[in-house]
Amino acid sequence: MKAVIQCGGMGTRLRPFTSVLPKPLMPIGARPVLELLLKWLRRNGIEDVYITTGYLGHLIRSVCGDGSQWNLRIRYTQELEPLGTIGPLSLIRDELNEPFIVLNGDVLTDLSLSRFITAHRKHKDPVTIATANRLIKMDFGVIDEVENTVQMFREKPTLSHLVSMGIYCMNPDVLNFIPSGIPFGFDDLMLQMMQQGTPVHVYKHEGLWLDIGRVDDFQNAQAISWEEQSASIEVAAAAA
Repeated sequence: MKAVIQCGGMGTRLRPFTSVLPKPLMPIGARPVLELLLKWLRRNGIEDVYITTGYLGHLIRSVCGDGSQWNLRIRYTQELEPLGTIGPLSLIRDELNEPFIVLNGDVLTDLSLSRFITAHRKHKDPVTIATANRLIKMDFGVIDEVENTVQMFREKPTLSHLVSMGIYCMNPDVLNFIPSGIPFGFDDLMLQMMQQGTPVHVYKHEGLWLDIGRVDDFQNAQAISWEEQSASIEVAAAAA
C-alpha cells in the first residue's frame, strides 16, 4: 500500500520556529518528526511514499532524499500555490490506483496500520478516518439554554470530543471528489461526500497520538523516548 504524507503547510502554530524549518523537520529529541513518521510507516509495512511539499520543500527533499536510507521509495510533489489539506492528492491521482494511506506530516502515533487498513477493507466505502478522544478544557462558562432560559451552567468544563488524527485510509474513487488546481481541504471533501450521501467511516484508536503542530503536543513529544517507543511497538507487533 502507498502512503501520502502532506508536508506543504506553513506551520503557523509553531512560529517563530517554522520561520526557518518546515514543521515536518521540527526536532523531537535528535530526530525530525518526518524521520520518525517515515520509520513508523516502514515498520508498518509501507514501502512507497509520496511527500507533498510547498513551503520550504527543498529542505524536506534534502533531508529525506529518495528514502533509501530507510528502505523506502520516496517521490515528491511541489505546490506552486497552496492546495489545502487534501488538494495535493490531485497532483498524483494517476499514481493512486489502489487503496492508500494519507497522513499529515506532523503526527506521531502508535496506531497499528494493519488493523486500521483491515477495518477499512471491511466496508466498500471511500474513506476511513483514524480518530482519538481528546479532552478540551474550556476557558469560559458554558450555558445550555431553551428559549433564552438557562437550563444548565458549567464553569470552565472539560469536554471530550472524537477528533480526527490526520490519518486516513482512502480508495481511489475518493479522488473523483477532489478538483485540480484549486485549494481543497479535508473539510471540503467531507462536506461534498455527506451532501452526496456517501458514507464515511471512523476507526477509534485508544493509544498514543500527538499532533506536534500544537505547542503542547510538541512539548509533550520531547519527553517520550521514540527509539524505545519504536522498539516496544515492534515487540508487540511480533507477539501479535
